[in-house]
Amino acid sequence: MRRLGVDIPIIPGVMPISNFTQLRRFSEACGAEIPRWIGKRMQAFGDDAGAIREFGADVVADLCRRLVAGGAPALHFYTLNLAKPTEAVLQRL
Repeated sequence: MRRLGVDIPIIPGVMPISNFTQLRRFSEACGAEIPRWIGKRMQAFGDDAGAIREFGADVVADLCRRLVAGGAPALHFYTLNLAKPTEAVLQRL
């Protein structure tokens, strides 16, 4: 972005994953795509909410690490009034 002339900090927004239906709805509303491998893994968990939460926290924590390593000055978490998924990510970080 700096090469394009943007010289203000860009804070990435991160939404912890706790529910596949909610993730899909949120992604569609803002025009984002869920990576195919994430969708397949989440569908494979079926109704196992605990496994989905654990997988989601692992994936999002890895994404956060990559964002910070890539130079993100901070992270903004979209909690959607659900603190536990964000806490799970922060514990992993």
